[in-house]
Amino acid sequence: ILDDPDLKDIDPTVLKHCHAAAATCILEAGKQKADISAISTCLEDCKLDKERIEQFCTEYQRREPVTVVSFSIGRSPLHVTDVSWRLEYQIKSNQLHKTYQPSYLVTLNVEKGDSGSHPDVSFSCTMEQLQDLVGKLKDAAKGLERAAQM
Repeated sequence: ILDDPDLKDIDPTVLKHCHAAAATCILEAGKQKADISAISTCLEDCKLDKERIEQFCTEYQRREPVTVVSFSIGRSPLHVTDVSWRLEYQIKSNQLHKTYQPSYLVTLNVEKGDSGSHPDVSFSCTMEQLQDLVGKLKDAAKGLERAAQM
């Protein structure tokens, strides 16, 4: 980006901040599974002009949907080395109402390629969310197999 002749008059620090802001916007939109109208409204609130909003939304739609699965962004992402889980059954809420909500507590043991182990990544999810995660992981594994065969 810094070598682009169209951007030579822009302060490199400002350019880096703009790039980080755009990347964050795309990642958050993907995380929230935001549709174009929500993205457009958000960008309007940020005082972007209509032309830039349309250009951003057009480019966003042309790309495959963004899904954030990574636990860190950097030169050396975390690698999952083990998974453990347990079933949690919530019987009462803080207001003493009976809830009877089962959920899964999942812990991913992770390590960074260059510096060994890191704190585990833990999260809670419903059975439907866990089934969705497993399905997405299976799709990713199939994608890797296809890529390896090429």
